[in-house]
Amino acid sequence: MKLTLLSLVAAAALCACESTHDSDQKSKPKPTGDQTATKTTTKTGEKAGEVTHAEARLSPASGSQVTGTVMFTQVPAGMEVRAHIEHLTPGKHGFHIHEKGDCSAPDASSAGGHFNPDDHKHGDRTAAERHEGDLGNLVANDKGVAEVTFVDTALSFTGKHSILGRAVIVHTDPDDLKSQPVGNAGGRVACGVIEQR
Repeated sequence: MKLTLLSLVAAAALCACESTHDSDQKSKPKPTGDQTATKTTTKTGEKAGEVTHAEARLSPASGSQVTGTVMFTQVPAGMEVRAHIEHLTPGKHGFHIHEKGDCSAPDASSAGGHFNPDDHKHGDRTAAERHEGDLGNLVANDKGVAEVTFVDTALSFTGKHSILGRAVIVHTDPDDLKSQPVGNAGGRVACGVIEQR
């Protein structure tokens, strides 16, 4: 009898402890999203939602056959620009980012002027003063193909300097890198809008 009574007392005490533990858990507020949020990372290590890659797919303008792709990748040293353009005439061609992401006009004039958020003078992409959109010249080989890769410290995916939604333009002629306001690079032979990828 003593053993049965002792067992019942022990079982009652155990139930009371579990009940108290459950009620403690229920009475504690669950953490909100702000308290539990951690920075989610992608497999390449960048923060979720952070833009690190963008691309402009170039289409012909002004009756040309010029096409190509320009890739933009955020890297520790700045923005890597990698371009592959085809069907150009051999030689140099002005290469710029323009202010509007609109390639609808047959001559790509709908893309506006060079992207220049700080109102600088036109220049070479390595100059101390330049438009943010000044990328210098592409050089097409005898097959009409131009390929270039460089890192540019002026380009960004954020704020007023963001290149997202703007247009890449390839011109008919070389950019002389000094004439104002756009380097005397002639007509526009290809246009593509910069979009996140």
